[in-house]
Amino acid sequence: MNPNALRADLEARLGRSLAPARISPAGGGDINRAVKLEAADQTLFVKYNRADRLAMFEAERRGLEAMAATSTVRVPRPLAAGRCGDIAYLALEFIDLRGQPDPAALATALAAMHACGADAFGFDGDNTIGSTPQSNRWSDDWLEFWREQRLGAQLRLGAQNGRFGRELLDSGARLGEKLAGLFGAYRPRPALLHGDLWSGNWSADGAGRPVLYDPACYYGDHEADLAMMELFGSPGARFFSVYHEHFTIDPGYDLRRDLYNLYHLLNHANLFGGGYAAQSLAVIRRLQAVL
Repeated sequence: MNPNALRADLEARLGRSLAPARISPAGGGDINRAVKLEAADQTLFVKYNRADRLAMFEAERRGLEAMAATSTVRVPRPLAAGRCGDIAYLALEFIDLRGQPDPAALATALAAMHACGADAFGFDGDNTIGSTPQSNRWSDDWLEFWREQRLGAQLRLGAQNGRFGRELLDSGARLGEKLAGLFGAYRPRPALLHGDLWSGNWSADGAGRPVLYDPACYYGDHEADLAMMELFGSPGARFFSVYHEHFTIDPGYDLRRDLYNLYHLLNHANLFGGGYAAQSLAVIRRLQAVL
């Protein structure tokens, strides 16, 4: 990545000078790299990857814009996305993150965002979950959406790349045929989801306000966001108590939590291998045991 070329490209897209500018490395996560660009009047956080990943950043930009439009929770304001030489990048407002937000404040903000709905399940455009393509075709049927565009998509990818054994593929397919048994009378309504809400994707700003970032947005069952918040840690009992005051959590959530997190475990198996395939199979067996 050429820092001078990046600054020049940003200046052209933003229509103003960023000089003088100091560019330094910043944490970018498992998928992307990042830099912090400090100009005289503004600091930017710039994520970058290979040039062919521009669509991924443009989709993230759309998700951030959708979340920001709800006026419920703070997100980094997207400023520009483009290609510069051999990289694609997304430039964001830099927010000085200060650790964990108050659980009650996070719960209140997230419940308010989830209350922003749509007429169907899906999103205006596909995006990615990690670096895996994520389909968001609109559907009136949540079970069909989850079966085909979430669970089925990961199983098909695992079959193509050879990461999943026959038992995992067959058990996953059988689970997909019986999803209705996990829902009973519960009928999800489309809620705006962050879509990748593990504990590394929320924090607090200097004023203590919750901040959400790195989304994979779509409209779906609000339980899917809650489930992932518990996959690699948990926001704690206080969070769930306050959230429930604003947006009712159905009693069957504890059962469906495994179903929703299965999607992310399968995605991790497809991306990283390791023990995630075995963990996914164990989850499928637990779900099948109650059907």
